[in-house]
Amino acid sequence: MSKNKSRFSAVGKIRIIGGKWKGRKIPIIQCANVRPTTNRIREMLFSWLAPIISGAICLDCFAGSGALGLESLSRGANKVTFLDNKYMCITALMTIIRSFLEYNSEVIYTDCRSWLRRAIAAYDVIFLDPPFQDNVIIPEVIFLLERYNLFKKESWIYIETSKNKNIFNVNIIPSYWFLYRKKTTQSIVCYLFVRKL
Repeated sequence: MSKNKSRFSAVGKIRIIGGKWKGRKIPIIQCANVRPTTNRIREMLFSWLAPIISGAICLDCFAGSGALGLESLSRGANKVTFLDNKYMCITALMTIIRSFLEYNSEVIYTDCRSWLRRAIAAYDVIFLDPPFQDNVIIPEVIFLLERYNLFKKESWIYIETSKNKNIFNVNIIPSYWFLYRKKTTQSIVCYLFVRKL
């Protein structure tokens, strides 16, 4: 990887809300479609996940800035796998993780759909937060997660979509995914499901 290719420009920062890195800042890179989950939403989400995040194995299918995975690690997750198909995002995220001296993670430059077809691990927590214009990808990702059984006996799935995308209208949620929490803001809808099978 050349030095020129590894450079990235930050257009802002968000902070880690809790855990061992509380208060540390994550740069938001200048990369198309990167839309980090806001501090307020992450605070809400991780209050929901508080009972189970410590020791969890997590998968972030659309890592972007890495905010969700880094927050998970800060709060005691055992490992996070970060996936993204944007080279600049992956390069920036690897730099951030090295600066945190964090080794319980893997950062993979890939299309998550291709990667899921080869995956063999099982996850406690899965984050699905694609760029809003790619929300159509969510049904396919759910199908692949189920087809290749990438879940623990009880797994938690977080989905964040634009407000005008109702995931229940397209009948993509399996009957054994139970809605644990839901939050609607002016522009987004957040869902946390628990899968019990």
